Amino acid sequence: MKNLPYSAQSPAVFARRLLSGAVLSAMLAASMPVFAQQAPAATPAAAGAAAPAPNTSAVVPVGDVSAVPAPTIAAKAWIVIDVNSGQTLAASNPDMKVEPASLTKIMTAYVVFNALEEKRLTLEQTVPVSEHAWRTGGSRMFIEPRKPVTVDELNQGMIVQSGNDASVALAEAVGGSEAAFATLMNQEAERLGMKGTHFMNATGLPDPQHTTSTRDLATLSSHLITDHPDYFHYYKQKSYTYNKITQPNRNRLLWADPSVDGMKTGHTDSAGYCLVSTAVRGDRRILVVVVGTDSEATRAEESLKLLNWSFQNFDTVKLFDKSQPGIDARVWEGTADNVKLGPPNPVSIAVPRGKAGDLKPVAQRTDPLIAPLAKGQQVGTLQFTLDGKVLRTEPLVVQDAVERAGFFGRMADTVKRWFQ
Repeated sequence: MKNLPYSAQSPAVFARRLLSGAVLSAMLAASMPVFAQQAPAATPAAAGAAAPAPNTSAVVPVGDVSAVPAPTIAAKAWIVIDVNSGQTLAASNPDMKVEPASLTKIMTAYVVFNALEEKRLTLEQTVPVSEHAWRTGGSRMFIEPRKPVTVDELNQGMIVQSGNDASVALAEAVGGSEAAFATLMNQEAERLGMKGTHFMNATGLPDPQHTTSTRDLATLSSHLITDHPDYFHYYKQKSYTYNKITQPNRNRLLWADPSVDGMKTGHTDSAGYCLVSTAVRGDRRILVVVVGTDSEATRAEESLKLLNWSFQNFDTVKLFDKSQPGIDARVWEGTADNVKLGPPNPVSIAVPRGKAGDLKPVAQRTDPLIAPLAKGQQVGTLQFTLDGKVLRTEPLVVQDAVERAGFFGRMADTVKRWFQ
């Protein structure tokens, strides 16, 4: 499902845009006292300044400040992510070491999609089927040696049919061997910050050293969605026929909820039933990872609980985009007296529904700001807090360069600072 153009968006989407503008206006009005309270500790606070902000540096899941708790989920571990903002809404055992089973194929697809983007593969390219790929056990696409098969067909066999044989054939096409491809998978895992993950194969067949976590799977899945939108359509395909054999997508939610457009199932006896699911409603995308449930029905039902809870009880507001100015700050010894500060990119923030107006920015930087200042130069951090808890932290950067003033301008500012 693609985002609609602005003119075709629903009243709810339009209302959220108005809300984000109102939130930012309130934030900007309050920004100067916030800066005053963040002066160095040795400098007394100005008279009338706001009380010092609480020491709330640790970012918390948004669900921690929601009046509606997450539902009870019958799974070994799970996590739910607001993809627009990248924030965790809620989680249970998100860093527990678990078997990914066929959820492994999300990374297999990610590496294959990288190769397609870099023109090292094409969708029409014919891939030879090795004896190793043909004989790989578990779920299969039913490819055969000496029978031509394309990358596009293998993608559908791997993603829609969850074919282990297709996964191995693609791994060999990209890496030369499955073992070499696993090295590429681990390199990507490290690059994406998946600290609790190690891959031994391209399929997810059990191996004691083949492990991950729901947090890492959420990170990977979010990156696949955002980094490879041209190939994401495979995940909403409900069935695929190859070699005169039709197999349905095992993700039951594709039939249960029209807003669901992915993503991948997994199952082994030791891993239990697992599911990464994602849905788009309006302009928001939610991603859920559930592992270690007792049946196909349970993994679908529990995932849908979390999707519905997330869409119904949270909203996402966008701040500091091109139409919204940054925060004014005083500059000393420069060719300008003030400079705009803000995050380097627009910020989307998930908040409990009805609480957007309570979102507060807390700027942390050392005064004074002395020119010259380069555009993009980081001068501190900007925390977004709700009820005294930090929901997100962003760098605070200079939005427009400020050159150093001449000798007399610098001297005038020096004198002014003496009397502050």
